[in-house]
Amino acid sequence: MKKLFKPLLLLFTFIFLFGCSTAEQPSDSNNTGSSSGQSEESHSASGEFVLYTSQPEEDINKLVAEFNKEYPDIKVNIFRSGTEEVISKVMAEKETGDILADALLVSDSFTFDQLANEDLLQSYESPELDKIPSDYVHPDFKYTGTKLIVTGIAVNTDMVDANEIEGFKSMTDSKYKGMPMIPSPLYSGAASLNLSILTQDGNLGWDFYEDLKANDVFVGQGNGTVRDALLNGQQGMGMLVDYMAIRAKNDGAPIEFVYPEEGALYVTEPIGIINGAKNAELAQYFVDFILSQRGQEVTAEIGYTPVREGVQAPEGLKGVSDIKTMGYDSDKVLETRDADKERFAELFGQ
Repeated sequence: MKKLFKPLLLLFTFIFLFGCSTAEQPSDSNNTGSSSGQSEESHSASGEFVLYTSQPEEDINKLVAEFNKEYPDIKVNIFRSGTEEVISKVMAEKETGDILADALLVSDSFTFDQLANEDLLQSYESPELDKIPSDYVHPDFKYTGTKLIVTGIAVNTDMVDANEIEGFKSMTDSKYKGMPMIPSPLYSGAASLNLSILTQDGNLGWDFYEDLKANDVFVGQGNGTVRDALLNGQQGMGMLVDYMAIRAKNDGAPIEFVYPEEGALYVTEPIGIINGAKNAELAQYFVDFILSQRGQEVTAEIGYTPVREGVQAPEGLKGVSDIKTMGYDSDKVLETRDADKERFAELFGQ
């Protein structure tokens, strides 16, 4: 992957510099806490900013389209990939002294904590935060969670009886040999986080992953590859995020989602603004929109559980208070995350 970054970085640099060369620059590109607001005047804002995201293409396009209904003169230039590749791109650009992204919307708070620790994120206290639970807001306002995405087990009911699946350990049962699938923590940020949490768990640990390997688990890339393999019958069960399973089920696919007895895993897909971003003020409008009543309604319409108070979760998804979650030591996750990925790569030969 490293060999590909230099030519790719040059290409992206050319594209973004050319695309943003006519962007209208904000008066204060290093805002550290003041609000851009949602006034009538702000709706006349114009220019361009760059968003790096791991959201599925269809979802981010819908979100941006709704944003542009309120801010028609702000163009959002999107780079989309898995969280791990997005962050690798950011770090590679950091080495050149020019991070092209203005805003980041990727999977988990741990990734943002690492960026904040390296002083790569600026503080921004959105006026919408009074409706967002403080658990999802960085104490120094470096990022804010935008939704809840829960990971559990999805099954193809033509191949597996969902009632027999109790939790993650069910995937290691020899009766399902060759059927399980997981996303790769080397590609997916959520999968990387889940790896560190699951291997911390006293009832699972690294034995769980070794047992998965012995049960001929198939390792894909992101969650989308797991969903697709279940839909086409290539695999019978997989570790998958809730919204993908519920969407497929609502579309008539033979898919069921199981909340694992060990406790579900979840991420909040935060959004943050790069420290020193050239178009920080425009990015602030986008942050405000995502956290606003309308932005969170769009989040629910797309199929995610919103974090804003007073906005209902989509049909088929449990509310936050109804979900048993797996406990973990966040400091240990940060400490072991890179080493965990290395051990995973060695175990599965990736």
